[in-house]
Amino acid sequence: MTVSFEAVAPGCAGLPGRRAGALLAAAGLIALTCFAPLSADAQSSRAPKQRARTTAPAYVSYVTHEGDTLYEIAGRYLRDAGDWAMLSRLNHVPAPRRMPAGISLRLPADRLKQDPESARVIATSGPAEHAFGNNPYTPLAAGTTLGEGDRIRTGHNGFVTLELPDGSHVTMSPDGLLDIDKLRRTVLTGSGDRVLGLRRGEVASEVTHATKKDDRFQIRSPSVVAGVRGTRFKVAYDGDEQTTAVEVLDGAVGVDPAAAGGEAYAPPPGAPLQASAQLVKARFGSVTRAGSAIGAPVQLLAAPALVDPAKVQDGKTVAFDLVPASPAVAYRVQIACDADQLDLIRDLRVSAPHADFGELADGTYFVRIAAIDANGLEGLPQVYGFERRQLGLAASAGPRAGSRDYEFRWFVSRSTVETRFRFVLATSADLHHPLVDRTDLSGGEIVVSDLSAGVYYWTVVAEQFENGRFYEKSSSVRSFTLAR
Repeated sequence: MTVSFEAVAPGCAGLPGRRAGALLAAAGLIALTCFAPLSADAQSSRAPKQRARTTAPAYVSYVTHEGDTLYEIAGRYLRDAGDWAMLSRLNHVPAPRRMPAGISLRLPADRLKQDPESARVIATSGPAEHAFGNNPYTPLAAGTTLGEGDRIRTGHNGFVTLELPDGSHVTMSPDGLLDIDKLRRTVLTGSGDRVLGLRRGEVASEVTHATKKDDRFQIRSPSVVAGVRGTRFKVAYDGDEQTTAVEVLDGAVGVDPAAAGGEAYAPPPGAPLQASAQLVKARFGSVTRAGSAIGAPVQLLAAPALVDPAKVQDGKTVAFDLVPASPAVAYRVQIACDADQLDLIRDLRVSAPHADFGELADGTYFVRIAAIDANGLEGLPQVYGFERRQLGLAASAGPRAGSRDYEFRWFVSRSTVETRFRFVLATSADLHHPLVDRTDLSGGEIVVSDLSAGVYYWTVVAEQFENGRFYEKSSSVRSFTLAR
């Protein structure tokens, strides 16, 4: 079956002329989607006081094969096989008649048969659960398939990433609640219909560009409907403030107010994004309060930078310092196992440009940083790769009993790796002009004799070479006073 899409005049019954009809007949079977434009009432929804949109009926044009009947067409492509009678009245075609090829028939778009599709969970971390309908929640694991009617819930530090059949990805952040309201594919046209209901928290979406005119992807919160045809964007709903933030990284997002009762004012599938109450383009965002007009676009803050991005995270905790960015009021720092941030494992919002994530297992990770403005909108992100390799270094010093010698001892946590040590002793805290500077030590101690009275400063540096990379860890500069 060959399917193509073309915009046609309002109220069209099928093809726009004889020449087009001849072309369709030659192609065999072609479906033409016809969506009427929004009415004047629909356009007035841009005002703060919203009214429901009304649209003229939309039709899909089906071009017959030799010998088709209305019974067969209704059975294959409509939700109810009994709608053959409606097709007969709509197209003025006797039901029993077998039709020749090339006849254009109108099929109501809202009656087209849709097959269910499923989403696959490709990553989870922390507390994540799912439930179907009103059933109780059960733990969610990677590899699980979900469909229309499923609900997903994440707890504190919980993450879930879904992959849709077209390769799109949707990632839930902690403390979120998401409903899969629609996940279908239209049998006749092959277009996808995907509607997700965000009831709490945040979802980040990377949507594959639509290939069908009436493909639809929407995120619906209690205050807005965000629709796209292929982009990277985020939607966050704050139930306490009853506000929804939309942030667009690539492409554009059409944003419309949500209506009471869960129905949306958003344009139907096939309508251009420009028909939305607000079009938010790349590098912009908007904030909308429930019951108010859609917020105007606001330019997102530039991506901040990370201090010492090449640093190996070898301390007891994993911590990052950001270069302060003005006019940021806060920062968001996330850690993932992959560069695309699909497998998230940590998430922090901090008011100062410093984030400490506590303990983390050794491995290679990716940190994503972004600045947050006074509107609460998260700016453009920057992603860095980093290595987590814990290398503990403990050191101590004390006088040797019955002598004028001083003993210095140390040990490292990764003792199975060959380690060389450097020991430095000086009379100033900056360790300039050292009294002792030994770089050839392999053991865990050194004894310094015949020290005179005074204040001394010292440190030890551990050096390891593993898997083709050099690692270095220094103890803090310590001091002691020797009195005679």
